[in-house]
Amino acid sequence: MPINQPSNQIKLTNVSLVRLKKAKKRFEIACYKNKVLEWRSGIETDLDNVLQINSVFLNVSKGQTAPSADLAKAFGAKTSVNDIILEILNKGELQVGEKERHAQLERVHNEVVSIVASKLVDPKTKRVYTTGMIDKALDMLSSQGSQAQQEKSAGSGAGTPATGEEGEAKLKTKEHIWTGVVATKSAKSQALEAMKALIAHQPIPVARARMRLRITCPTSILKQAARTAGPKAGVDAEDGEEKAKGTVKDRILSFIEQIETQDVVGSEWEVTGFVEPGAFKGLGDFIGGETKGQGRVEVLDMAVTHED
Repeated sequence: MPINQPSNQIKLTNVSLVRLKKAKKRFEIACYKNKVLEWRSGIETDLDNVLQINSVFLNVSKGQTAPSADLAKAFGAKTSVNDIILEILNKGELQVGEKERHAQLERVHNEVVSIVASKLVDPKTKRVYTTGMIDKALDMLSSQGSQAQQEKSAGSGAGTPATGEEGEAKLKTKEHIWTGVVATKSAKSQALEAMKALIAHQPIPVARARMRLRITCPTSILKQAARTAGPKAGVDAEDGEEKAKGTVKDRILSFIEQIETQDVVGSEWEVTGFVEPGAFKGLGDFIGGETKGQGRVEVLDMAVTHED
């Protein structure tokens, strides 16, 4: 005897769900795994490669499609099914299974470690660390960060705030606590946080890999007095005034940690050297302002390292 299945039920397996609650109803669409994030990031542009079926559901797991009356009430009678699907896909909440969540977290973690390993070096040898060593160092910081948070929770509201050098040290530590990778932030932003924590706490000796730049400037400007101070301006007023009297050339050289070549070609002075990444923006702003666009800063290498 044949079993009659409800006509509005469709069985789907191996799906990622996107849900959107509207007009007191929960609507769902069934998508291929990993395709939703690619769609939202602009990598995937073909909707057919994202959707398993071009339908809106009340419950995907039961195969229950949404009645037209419910869709019209929630999204408007004139809104097409395709537009409704796009709204759910772009604004809805992505439901991720445990395996997918773990895989996504692992991908982000590996990307963070890879970025950090390419940007940090041993300050003495200027050589990069392996991803394994960076991973272990971050694990150490993560354990310390979790412990620090637990101690903070246990001691909240007790005692008096620290002052002086002790207070400053605690503030600095607080600013650069690393508790591990999360899937909700980009790998690039988390890698930056990880680098700050590694440099602040030094579980292994690390420093930012320097940038290699080429700077060109008209020789007619070089000997002019700089209007703004360089990156190593003095702390006190007198020292600051002394340093501010330097020429444009002096100021440019003060940004460079190590000069590789320096030459005059025609009417232009050209210098190639190594600069700390944190000084790059200041150097660019200084040259742009002092030379009124006549000087240039070219990046030859974003992170100079020595490899075995």
